Amino acid sequence: MFRSLRGRFVLSHMLPLVVVIPLIGIALVYVLETQVMLDNLSIELMGQAVIVAEIAGTRTDIWADPAQARLFVALVDSHLATRVMLLDLNGYLLCSSDPSDVDLIGQRLQLAGWASVRAGKASVRTAYSRYLQQEVVDVLVPVIGPDQQIMGVIRMSHRLFSVYERFLRLRYLIAGVLAGGLVLGAVAGWAMAVNLEHPLRQVTQAVSQLTSGERLDPLPEQGPREVRSLSRAVNTLVEQLHSLEQARRKLLSNLVHELGRPLGAFHSAIQALLGGAADNPPLRSDLLAGMADEVGRMRRLLDDLATLHDQVLGSLELDRRQTELHQWLAHTLSPWRQAAQDKGLQWQVMIPASLPTIEIDPDRLGQALGNLLSNAIKYTPSGGTVTVQAGIEARQVWVRVSDTGPGIASEHLERIFTPFYRPRQRGPQSDRRFAEGMGLGLSIAHDLVAAHDGRLEAESTPGLGSRFTVWLPLPPSQ
Repeated sequence: MFRSLRGRFVLSHMLPLVVVIPLIGIALVYVLETQVMLDNLSIELMGQAVIVAEIAGTRTDIWADPAQARLFVALVDSHLATRVMLLDLNGYLLCSSDPSDVDLIGQRLQLAGWASVRAGKASVRTAYSRYLQQEVVDVLVPVIGPDQQIMGVIRMSHRLFSVYERFLRLRYLIAGVLAGGLVLGAVAGWAMAVNLEHPLRQVTQAVSQLTSGERLDPLPEQGPREVRSLSRAVNTLVEQLHSLEQARRKLLSNLVHELGRPLGAFHSAIQALLGGAADNPPLRSDLLAGMADEVGRMRRLLDDLATLHDQVLGSLELDRRQTELHQWLAHTLSPWRQAAQDKGLQWQVMIPASLPTIEIDPDRLGQALGNLLSNAIKYTPSGGTVTVQAGIEARQVWVRVSDTGPGIASEHLERIFTPFYRPRQRGPQSDRRFAEGMGLGLSIAHDLVAAHDGRLEAESTPGLGSRFTVWLPLPPSQ
């Protein structure tokens, strides 16, 4: 039982109660018996004895007439539940309310505290009576007569057995309360253990199902704060794994599409060459040029996948070196100008010669800028314009790629940097199963710019085009 969390939690609640509560109960009983009960009984008995002694001091006849003494003791005994004795100054018993003391009448009793009584002081003590065979509270009070002389002694004794009998019920009550406390502690410990164990068991089962590949629903966040944090962490992990699984499926689907199209073109071209096109120089040149274009597209696809692999493994390293931005941009933009002109687009470049020299990885940043230019050319219809601008603002260098394409709807703008995210196209190509591309270009561009401690911003108005701006910080010395 105690190997489980529930058993140990119950034990942790019961063990202090089992040890502490009995000790408290014993101490409580001891204090009540010795400090409260006996003190109160002694004080009460002393008060009663003083009153009886004052009354006896006005009755001189009871000290000379045994019959009057017996009547006086009988009268006192009828109102008090104690043993009452009358003794003379020498300690001889004159009368007693206890019938068993008949044989002691006329005998001299050896009483502790007698010297104090003869001196006019009252005496109270708790002792074991050999005659009564039990503990008693014994009170001796001198009786002062009208002449202020001691006439005799009043002795009052109370047997503790009857008091202990009454107090035994209190012991049972205390024991019952303590036992109830133990039961409540055990129940509370069990309830808290169940409240803690249930969410932990859910988390354990969820992790087990996760390792077996089962799909999980979000765990309810309940229990103590730490357990709720654990459930929240598991839910976050499950959500991320689901996202990774969706990304994996998208990647496979995109790869099937992106590789199937050029392979189909290759197959058609090869069949044409085998069917006699190789003997026709113009047709052969067109087929080989088309195959070269498809190889170039596949090469760019492999570059994107390689960059994605580096991102996943966290090994995206930069080869930074001092680069003169004006020359670097001119070199980077030159092949894209030809691609834009071949599509019938207007190509505009506004790059000031005063751009500074900063430390960048020209190949990686060129890849990011190339992804932006590729999208601008791809989505801008013939007759449109692609513009590249650069400048310096607020100690930052910016490079902006603008187009006059269809633009991006606002609901998609915040997600375009997510890997594999490709909103469906509207218009003539809306019936295609997959949009062109794998949805990696903007994500890769975003991460490459971030690796340079910069940021990539996107602005777009549907129907009016899009604008992507790369911001790079200037070094402190510039």
